[in-house]
Amino acid sequence: MSKVYFTKEITPEKMIELYNLLSSHLEGNIAIKLHSGEKGNQNFLRPAFFKPLIDLVDGTVVECNTAYDGERNTSKKHIQLLKDHGWSKYFKVDLMDEEEPDMVLDIPDGEIIKKNYVGKNLAKYDSMLVLSHFKGHPMGGYGGALKQLSIGIASSYGKAYIHGAGEVEKIWTADHDLFLKSMADAASSVTRYFDNKIVYINVMKNMSVDCDCCAVAKDPCMKDIGILASLDPVAIDKACIDLVYNSNDKGKADLIKRIESRNGTLTIDASAKLGIGSKEYELIEL
Repeated sequence: MSKVYFTKEITPEKMIELYNLLSSHLEGNIAIKLHSGEKGNQNFLRPAFFKPLIDLVDGTVVECNTAYDGERNTSKKHIQLLKDHGWSKYFKVDLMDEEEPDMVLDIPDGEIIKKNYVGKNLAKYDSMLVLSHFKGHPMGGYGGALKQLSIGIASSYGKAYIHGAGEVEKIWTADHDLFLKSMADAASSVTRYFDNKIVYINVMKNMSVDCDCCAVAKDPCMKDIGILASLDPVAIDKACIDLVYNSNDKGKADLIKRIESRNGTLTIDASAKLGIGSKEYELIEL
C-alpha cells in the first residue's frame, strides 16, 4: 500500500516538510515540472509559493509548448510568458521542446500508444519533482500528477499525439476514453525513463473546474483542502479525488460533475493497470 502524506496547511514551509520525507529519492540534476499558467488564468499557483522549495532543491523549472492556440504554443511566446509570470525571474527555466527534434520514449506495454514524444531536453535530468496544482480539466476531467507526467512532459507534437490517441490529426476528435488511456501510456514511459526517481506533490488550492491552461477559467468552486506528497502518482491522484468526494463542501458537486462527465478517473485506472502505481494507499496526516 503506497504512502501518501497529507497536511491541511497550505504553506511553503509545510510543502518543504512533506518533500523532506521523500527527498532521498531525488538525485543529480533535478527537473521541476509544474504548470506555469496560461495568460489570463487567475488560478495558477504563483512562483512565490514554490520558491522556498525550488530554492532548496536547486532544480530547473521545465515546461513544454502547448498544442492549441494561446500564449504558450510557440517557443517565442512561451518564453515571454514565463518571464511575464515571474518564473524566469526567480528560477532556472528550461523550455524542453524549444528546439526540435523531440526525444522519443518507447512504450512497449502501452495499451493505446507505443511511443511518447517529449521535449528533448528531458535528457539533461536525472530525477524529477512534480509539483501539481490539483483542479478540474475541460478534457481530462481533472488535472494532477498523471497529467503532468503525460501531457505536461510531452512536446507540442507529443501533446497532439496523446490527445489524438496516436493520430495527431485527430487531436480534438479521437475517442475520449482512448485519449485518457493514452495519457496513462505516456505517463508510464516517463516513470520508466526516470526509474521512479520522481517525487510528487499535489496542491489542492484554487480548485476550479477548469485547468490552468484555460485563459478564461471559472473561479474556484471549493475551499482549499491541503497538500499531498507521495512517490506514487496513481495513489496521490486517487487520494485527491477521494478527498474531494469526502469533503463537506457543497461546491464539490461542480468539480465532481466535471470529473465524472469526462470519465476522468479512467486515467487513474489505466495507470494502475500499467503498474505505474497503486490505487490502494495509506493517507498519513501531519
